Amino acid sequence: MTISKIRQQIQAELITTENFQAYGQVISASQDGKGFDYRDAQLVLDKGTPRFYIMRLQKRGKKFHTITRHIQCTQCLGALAGKDWLIAVCPSNNQVNEPELAKMKAFKIPGNCFIKLNVGTWHAGPYFNHDVVDFYNLELSDTNVTDHFTHNFLNSHQIEFEIV
Repeated sequence: MTISKIRQQIQAELITTENFQAYGQVISASQDGKGFDYRDAQLVLDKGTPRFYIMRLQKRGKKFHTITRHIQCTQCLGALAGKDWLIAVCPSNNQVNEPELAKMKAFKIPGNCFIKLNVGTWHAGPYFNHDVVDFYNLELSDTNVTDHFTHNFLNSHQIEFEIV
């Protein structure tokens, strides 16, 4: 017996400080010399060695069926070369091992800012329509080894998502 999957579309909304607040922060350019305040990325990187690197992603499209979270650190992502991109997120809910489908949202992120994901925020992406996008990524050096929890919606709900 074959179980068919359902494709569910998620409408991406343009990211703003207000609509992304439950998931993290939107960080935009500020004047040089400005003092540190709440508009700066509020980082949690004290449980290991921070790692800042550039990852090259190719032809990601806009479909996904897995979502990941990190419960030891925040994560910052931003595209180089001013390219726009997409991400799907669910708020942190560290008491359970599954994201809340009703709270999943997708955002379009312009290439002139970056995002900081709160500790535990579920995220799928980055996704984009470009051939190649280089992203900078700030997390811990072992995040993808020791702090990488993934939920598979095909296994749990027979759902694949598409960001539109």
